[in-house]
Amino acid sequence: MMASRLLWIDDEIDMLRPHILFLEKKGYEVSTCNNGSDALRRCASEPFDLILLDENMPGLSGLETLQGIKELQPDVPVVMVTKNEEEDLMDQAIGAQIADYLIKPVNPNQILLALKKNIHSREIVSEVTQSGYSRAFRELQEQIDRNPDFEGWKELYKRLVRWEIQLSETATPMTEMLVSQKEEANRAFFRFVKANYASWIAHPDERPIMSPDVMKRKVFPLLSEGRKVFLLVLDNFRYDQWRVLASELSDDFDFDEDLYLGILPTATGYARNAIFAGLMPDAIKKMYPSLWVEETEQEGKNLHEEELLRCQMERFRRKEKFTYNKLNDSAFTERIVGNMNALRNVPLNVLVVNFIDILSHARTDSRMVRELMADEAAYRSITLSWFRHTAVKELFAALAAGDADIIITTDHGSIYVDTPIKVIGDREVNTNLRYKLGKNLSYPSRDVFEMKNPSQFGLPTPNLSTTYIYAAGRNFFAYPNNYNHYVQYYQGTFQHGGISLEEMMIPLVHLRPKHSR
Repeated sequence: MMASRLLWIDDEIDMLRPHILFLEKKGYEVSTCNNGSDALRRCASEPFDLILLDENMPGLSGLETLQGIKELQPDVPVVMVTKNEEEDLMDQAIGAQIADYLIKPVNPNQILLALKKNIHSREIVSEVTQSGYSRAFRELQEQIDRNPDFEGWKELYKRLVRWEIQLSETATPMTEMLVSQKEEANRAFFRFVKANYASWIAHPDERPIMSPDVMKRKVFPLLSEGRKVFLLVLDNFRYDQWRVLASELSDDFDFDEDLYLGILPTATGYARNAIFAGLMPDAIKKMYPSLWVEETEQEGKNLHEEELLRCQMERFRRKEKFTYNKLNDSAFTERIVGNMNALRNVPLNVLVVNFIDILSHARTDSRMVRELMADEAAYRSITLSWFRHTAVKELFAALAAGDADIIITTDHGSIYVDTPIKVIGDREVNTNLRYKLGKNLSYPSRDVFEMKNPSQFGLPTPNLSTTYIYAAGRNFFAYPNNYNHYVQYYQGTFQHGGISLEEMMIPLVHLRPKHSR
């Protein structure tokens, strides 16, 4: 590894010779200047990895020299060294984008720490992260093998996501090990869901929070306390995406973070309607037949959410007024922000945000978008960029200025699929790649969760012989007709509808503006 090149600028540089010798023994190449003008001439002709800059020098001041350095080498980190602890000076230096700030007299270890933080932090973080995950790997595997209960799965999935995000930021070979461990976790989670799903549907008072329970168990109690509530449903929103958005929101909000279990199929027509109706899909069809849309119908599957929510409010004798809006673009989101004062007077405001789901489908259909979202880390990055550069950020700023409770959740997540499974069915079989329903389906039963009696699982039965099947892990269903073309087109896309941690273990987060503590 090449030695890092430092430039130390100080009008008393000769007095710092012991420090320079210390750094040279540590392997650094140190150049020196005793004034800002000479330093800028050096910066114009030589690259440096870090610059140590005295704040108080004759001629060009430290801040003036800093400005010149940023024009010549805008990306080089500058550590300002000064005797002056005045807040105004610190603000000016930080505003001019210094990397660090040291108060004289400095000792060699302080300088070394600044160098490690600003030159070697990526290498150190990568090494520590790899070492940490290597130690955690065995413990995580033991958790998977113990067949955890639902609370155990929540803890396990949160830990896996934390390591996934950390490892992705350091570009380490350990990422492949984590991918394999997540696949093993998903196989175990698939068995867990198969073993317990029918019991969860049969015993709603004893199960984990599922889609039909979100309003009753998370939103209605806040309304009963007289709180104003904003419910934000981000379509197709995964827990790892929430974690990257949480870092953007932490300055303005306190969080109570949880995960809940999305129902099967993990698709909008089922899971999101279940949230708004407070019912499983078969009950929606029986109680409100005009509001249920069959798979075979061309009508949109989520056009009756406001009516379903109104029906749920009436069933629970909720008298509160509510608003319902879908945010499909920034222009409409800006109108919502502009109307925030009026919305704050309404007990319940429901906002459905469709961007992430639109992005997921665009990735399947567009080669360019697929290249931009090549993997899980890129998917998170684009989600974060969307948040930072659209009116949704303005929406959260407006929410932070109020005192309402905010619930962020979703109907389902999605998973990166790469393994095709052949399935055969008639023309009436639905097109989703992660679940199928129909009669006379042919499939490898060991690779799917099959529901031959859909009503037992809270699902409608279009025909007496209807079977629902679900793909596990990173599998997706493919038809034998034109098989190779079909597989090539959908391999490496993000899909939902089946059984995986990414699709079913989804965020349910309660936010409170910090200013209202």
